[in-house]
Amino acid sequence: MTVRKAWIAAGVAVGSALAFVMVLAVGVFVVAGNLAGGAGGSAAKTLAKGTVPAAYQALVQKWGNLCPAINPALLAAQLYQESGFNPRAQSHAAAQGIAQFIPGTWATHGVDGDGDGDRDVWDPNDAIPSAATYDCALAGYVKDVPGNLTENMLASYNAGAYAVIKYSGVPPYKETQNYVKRILSLEESFAAPVGRVDPSRQAAGAIDYAQKKLGTLYLWGGNGTADQGGRFDCSGLTKAAYESVGITLPRVANDQYNAGPHPARDELLPGDLVFFSDDLTDSRAIRHVGIYVGGGYMIDAPRPGAVIRFDPIDTPDYFGATRVTEDGAKALPTTV
Repeated sequence: MTVRKAWIAAGVAVGSALAFVMVLAVGVFVVAGNLAGGAGGSAAKTLAKGTVPAAYQALVQKWGNLCPAINPALLAAQLYQESGFNPRAQSHAAAQGIAQFIPGTWATHGVDGDGDGDRDVWDPNDAIPSAATYDCALAGYVKDVPGNLTENMLASYNAGAYAVIKYSGVPPYKETQNYVKRILSLEESFAAPVGRVDPSRQAAGAIDYAQKKLGTLYLWGGNGTADQGGRFDCSGLTKAAYESVGITLPRVANDQYNAGPHPARDELLPGDLVFFSDDLTDSRAIRHVGIYVGGGYMIDAPRPGAVIRFDPIDTPDYFGATRVTEDGAKALPTTV
């Protein structure tokens, strides 16, 4: 009798989740269609929960307030873009460390951030303060240039301060213009929201895609291709769902977390990606993702041996959520 009651309860819960899919997913389209713009605001940006690994959070928060041209979320966006917060990262162009300084720039702008008597490009305690110091130095070079100081600073980072001064603002270089837009978009995924987070127009379409895959057997590394029998793992499913509505996400869950701003639990809307981790202080440790459908449920591909199904999200390993945006997804580096 107890087992039968459990199955009945589960059936009612899933039935309720399906009802939320139908009602709330339509609501996403309606609300998104009626919005003229984001909440915005001039409040200083602070870091969203867990977006920066705990080992670096205090450094980014402190040094991200070094000068008016930067803020902690912007500094976090740059570090993520450069290295994915990997202090041992090294590029083919000899850029080194978490902030990816090339040797010549480090020789000029590297600082002893922790006061231990050396300047070590591989030590985040030096490299993160140096990244902030370099940003502020660039902002100083272009402080008299017309336009937005932060945009001019980012353009200087990419193209050099001389180009910004020459063109009286962001220079007409596509690479530089894209870099400025990318960092400013990515900044929003590291900033704690200060108001309403607008819904995505594509959310209902992503839910519809995922709903059609219910009952499909899980496959580790699965992308839903024909040679894989149309099977998925968790992030393969979320990637395919948003790809079906024209948004390309990274392949792995911890990078998908950076594809937009982060609504609180009581602000979730259908289509939000929901994430799970054994370390609730570090988005780089995220190990699972699903698509929220309302009523406390998600559609997810949970594990080997299971099928794509509805699961509750309110578990001890619930990390947080992301409201996917086109700009946010486009801003993500292809490799981190």
